[in-house]
Amino acid sequence: MTLIDIAVDRILDLEVTGPERGLPFVMHHGTPGSRMRFREIESAVHRRGLRMVTYSRPGYGSSTRVAGRRVADVADDLAAILDHLGAERCVTLGWSGGGPHALASAALRPDRVAAATTIASIAPYGADGLDFMAGMGADNVEEFGAAVAGEATLAPALSAAAEQLRDSGAAQVVEAMSGLLPAVDRAALAGEGGEEFAAQLAEALRPGSDGWLDDDLAFVSPWGFDVGDISVPTFLWQGDEDLMVPYAHGRWLAEHVPGMAAHLLPGEGHISVFLAHLDEVLDELVDAGRKG
Repeated sequence: MTLIDIAVDRILDLEVTGPERGLPFVMHHGTPGSRMRFREIESAVHRRGLRMVTYSRPGYGSSTRVAGRRVADVADDLAAILDHLGAERCVTLGWSGGGPHALASAALRPDRVAAATTIASIAPYGADGLDFMAGMGADNVEEFGAAVAGEATLAPALSAAAEQLRDSGAAQVVEAMSGLLPAVDRAALAGEGGEEFAAQLAEALRPGSDGWLDDDLAFVSPWGFDVGDISVPTFLWQGDEDLMVPYAHGRWLAEHVPGMAAHLLPGEGHISVFLAHLDEVLDELVDAGRKG
């Protein structure tokens, strides 16, 4: 763990592993989430000669909360991370709630981002042609409904959920999230993957549910940038079994991000779509990033 100063009164919690001179691979975690890594992903990143960079968004883990933050605000944090590493450029990937943050980084800092990938990313709330909650599991419909209602409604619901998830092991986490996990995702979380997922949630929610709250409120508010302005190579992976972020979100992004190469896959879920296609995901991102 490394704590870097972002401002006089704000720190960001990073984890950096891999070759010191490697191109940084900056990963934006899901919602909720933290800097804790899946070892399988980390090993695959290292095999490609990259530095693995994970961080906890504001309000998660040891990163200082920024109440009222927008999705677009991540662009400045990304630049600060790269400055800390002494790196000019990176490739970036966002999984689930990290997807909008990867897109923001690509849209707003094309000088620092060579290529970007989204895995099961949500699309903007209120976007034309998208029924945002259609196809979500009941728990996510309830959560985003509360987010739309506002902080006073959302905060107590997330606080209670965080209390349950923070101290749970893998089996308990999977059971608590059972309404959002199709069989293919349950299989992906068997063994070490499930334990790492539980550890990521525990670190994320260690200080409470503020990071989760701020993520959700940012997602249902204007993001602060237009996905149509993205000019760097982008890639998308989405499964049609996903109950957290419905397939329609992937289709919408594929149609609205210029030049995006989309992989809309049958039979894959929210977790499995990345872990089952890890080498393919990384190879196309790294290839584009090194060309850029």
